[in-house]
Amino acid sequence: MADLTSMEKVERRKILNFYARTFFTTTVLGVFIFLIYLLFFTELKSDSRDLVNILLGTFVAVLTKTMDYWFKDKDDPETKESDQHAEQEKLNTELAAANNTNYEA
Repeated sequence: MADLTSMEKVERRKILNFYARTFFTTTVLGVFIFLIYLLFFTELKSDSRDLVNILLGTFVAVLTKTMDYWFKDKDDPETKESDQHAEQEKLNTELAAANNTNYEA
């Protein structure tokens, strides 16, 4: 594998994190829909129905946190890291340009 710059590594990690978060969100939504199906569209014993009802209540909280993650404003550490790398690259470019003008003078 070719050497990646630090910026490319950050971008690659951001993409992998996006896919992982999307997978987990889809899984949570799938389990939530399955629990609703069990509760309303199947015949369950009363003991099982109570357990499904408890699980459904728990998944409402999980679903709320999942939606908060996707739709609430937040400080994203990956964005901060990307910004830091961009600033560092800009400083390196400016220093290189300053060194070239010093040598020419």
